[in-house]
Amino acid sequence: MKKQKRINLLLVYITLAILAVVWLFPIFWILMTSFRGEGAMAVPYIIPKHFTLANYAKLFTNDSFPFARWFANTFVVALLTMIISTFITVAMAYSLSRIKFKFRNRFLKLALVLNMFPGFMSMIAIYYILKSMGLDQTLTALVIVYSAGAALGFYIAKGFFDTIPYSLDESAMIDGATRADIFFKITLPLSKPIIVYTALMAFMAPWMDFIFAKVILGDQTDKYTIAIGLFTMVTPEKINNWFMAFTAGCVLIAIPITILFIFMQKYYVEGITAGGVKG
Repeated sequence: MKKQKRINLLLVYITLAILAVVWLFPIFWILMTSFRGEGAMAVPYIIPKHFTLANYAKLFTNDSFPFARWFANTFVVALLTMIISTFITVAMAYSLSRIKFKFRNRFLKLALVLNMFPGFMSMIAIYYILKSMGLDQTLTALVIVYSAGAALGFYIAKGFFDTIPYSLDESAMIDGATRADIFFKITLPLSKPIIVYTALMAFMAPWMDFIFAKVILGDQTDKYTIAIGLFTMVTPEKINNWFMAFTAGCVLIAIPITILFIFMQKYYVEGITAGGVKG
């Protein structure tokens, strides 16, 4: 019996090791390509013969592709979206978790149905609405679009708030605390995991989005986000000259997200698991 368990455990480890190699190989390949000094786009080896930082320098020294501006645009949009979306989502989730009102259950069902429709179905209508307001081809429009639908992503946060005993609220009310006091002094300090999770998800959405950004920004090159900018580097007429710089850009844009997850991994895991207890 023990021998069979060891064999099964060994098979599990071998399978996990193979999956890890398959998952990490593209990342390793992009990293090595970003340091490659050879100019050819396709080579029969992975480890570069000549390591160089020229591909990274090219991103910041060529005016035709203002990578630094794209990075700054994306960071500002992602940061503002994270702040606004987190506030909206947490407020919405807390209200639906703690306050009982008429048609509450119907609203929850309606929100669940609306979440089943992909966001890009509405992008044409959104574009014309923004254009009529004079906000098309602006970064402000991106912040509005990414933040406007944040309230529909409340289900995981609501599940987390449902796990906080309502008896805490009742005890605070007996002591004379208002709803605002309960929310800011009791609920929020206990909700750090779900707040971090919500903030991370809100930050990542504009950081990786291409469709909405491309539709809204159009041909405003100086206002491009990272996703659109990197895409322009691999068009058929430019890919041969910019492919290595493209991989260098891929490495750079992964750094902020990686750092965030490293420092907030504990709260991220707690938030997503606790939020899945109740719906």
